[in-house]
Amino acid sequence: MANISTLNELFVEELRDLYDAEKQLTKALPKMAKAASSDKLRAAFEEHLQQTEGHVERLEQIFEALGEKATGKKCAAMAGLVKEGEEIASDTEEQVRDAGLIAAAQKVEHYEIAGYGAARTHAELLGQEDAVELLEETLEEEKETDAKLTELAESSANEEAAGSGSGSRRAPAKTRSAGGSTSKRS
Repeated sequence: MANISTLNELFVEELRDLYDAEKQLTKALPKMAKAASSDKLRAAFEEHLQQTEGHVERLEQIFEALGEKATGKKCAAMAGLVKEGEEIASDTEEQVRDAGLIAAAQKVEHYEIAGYGAARTHAELLGQEDAVELLEETLEEEKETDAKLTELAESSANEEAAGSGSGSRRAPAKTRSAGGSTSKRS
C-alpha cells in the first residue's frame, strides 16, 4: 500500500476496497443462493445480487466524479468472509445450512455497513456531496438487507436449525445481539 497522507487519499483507498469487496460478492452471492434450501433465502440472495451490481455502478460513478479509474484493491477481509460462507455451504447439513448462510451473510453486511459508513463520513468531510448521496443510498440498502436476513433467521431458519439433530434443544427466549443477528438465550 502506498503511503497515505491525506483524507482524500484514504477515501480513494476505501472506495477501492469497497469496489473489490462488491466485485467479490457478485461472484459469491449466486453460490450462496444455490446452497440455500429455503426459497425465501434464495430469493433474498438473488435480490441482493441485483443490489450489489447497483453498488458497483454507484462506486464507478464516484470514481468518475473524482477523476479516478474504477479499480479495486484486494479486499482481504471480504475474501475471508466469502471463504467462511463457502465453508458453511459445503460443511453443513441441509437442516442447519440456511441458519449458517444467514450468519455468514450478516457478517458480510456488517463489514459493508462499516465500510460504507466510514466512506460516507469521509466524503462529507471532503465536501463530496454527490459521493455522500450515493454512499448513503448503498449504506441504507446494506442495512435493509441485514434486517431482511434477521427476519429470515428469526422467522424460520434458526428454529429449523435448533430443531435438527439429536443433541439440540430449544431455548425459550430470543435475544438480539448488537449486530442485529439473533441468538438463543438458554
